[in-house]
Amino acid sequence: MSTEGKATGSTGERVATRILQQKGYEILETNYHAGRWGEIDIVAQDGDTIVFVEVKTRRDASCGLPEESVTPGKLKKLTLAAEHYLLRHHLIDQAWRLDVVALGLKADNSIDYQNHLQNVTM
Repeated sequence: MSTEGKATGSTGERVATRILQQKGYEILETNYHAGRWGEIDIVAQDGDTIVFVEVKTRRDASCGLPEESVTPGKLKKLTLAAEHYLLRHHLIDQAWRLDVVALGLKADNSIDYQNHLQNVTM
């Protein structure tokens, strides 16, 4: 990924964190590394549910909607990473779900588009 792409991703993750906090979510962790299963952008709690959040950010709408880049393969890796987190934190019986926060950002980092998809499945 290019330096610009990484910067856009980091900005998107910060914006998504604020959006989730405004909705009442408690942020438990960001950029959780789950070994070979990759990284979870945001781990949050929504009531009694642990929420594993994939953030997709774009600056160019001509590439399609950000959430369109979440593939079944990516969801499978996120599921494995979520299970890793739950095992590591002794939360295997905890209710959990996968969410996607999709963002379109303008050049000044203001939000042009946002979509919070809850309980995303393959």
